[in-house]
Amino acid sequence: MAQIDPGPQGTYHPDMDEKTHEATYNGFTHFTMIATTVVLCHVLVLAIGGIKGGWTTSIVGVIMSLAAGAVGALVPSIGWRAPAAVAALLVVLLILY
Repeated sequence: MAQIDPGPQGTYHPDMDEKTHEATYNGFTHFTMIATTVVLCHVLVLAIGGIKGGWTTSIVGVIMSLAAGAVGALVPSIGWRAPAAVAALLVVLLILY
């Protein structure tokens, strides 16, 4: 197998597509942040349903968190902030319910 010279700084080789690699990495981190925030919302929803008994509120919370996650995924400038707003609302509901 032939060795490929990594270049003068040992970073990207001209055969690699740096822009595509960076776009893929940025997309992965963007999705991971949104998904983590949506999962946090689902944990809060389970707490509302399990501790406070508000299962109807929990169903609405799941729908809101999924919709906010979709908005965050489709509008990159919003990103994780949309499901984070739902998470903040769910924390308030957990405290006040």
